[in-house]
Amino acid sequence: MTAASGAGGAVAAKVEGLLAPALEALGYGIVRVQFNNARRTTLQIMAERHDGAAMSVDDCAQISRTASALLDVEDPIPGAYDLEVSSPGIDRPLTRRHDFERFAGFEAKLETDRLLDGRRRFRGRLIGVAADGVIRIRDAGAEYAVPFDAVTKAKLVLTEELIAHSPAKPRH
Repeated sequence: MTAASGAGGAVAAKVEGLLAPALEALGYGIVRVQFNNARRTTLQIMAERHDGAAMSVDDCAQISRTASALLDVEDPIPGAYDLEVSSPGIDRPLTRRHDFERFAGFEAKLETDRLLDGRRRFRGRLIGVAADGVIRIRDAGAEYAVPFDAVTKAKLVLTEELIAHSPAKPRH
């Protein structure tokens, strides 16, 4: 996907690079890191378990402790900020090519940074990702090819099918 622009995107990318190896070692993957330096400076980390189980409060606490320790040592963010750790939820954002492959067959919404076939928004069933990085989506009976690098925002749509496919309850 298109990298976030500005200083917030640069900080998020730096934090993700710093935290990803440690969280991977603990069995988690980063879904998204966002840094917002508006009225209240906030670092948001969204993560998931590699084993596919639902995230628990204990998982978020472990990620928060690990992230806090690393961020205190490396200090990539000047000044005070709030750290928020969460799971992606059922209607999760799609941020990596792997996400579009993993959730092929489910309904999703995509927004792009440019007009594609006269539009920037698509909602339909994900077909998958071609070897060249083009996301295939079926929207209103037509099939569209959306380059991965054109996607600015994407997420799954909450449907009965998606709910039935999601992990049961989080473990405590």
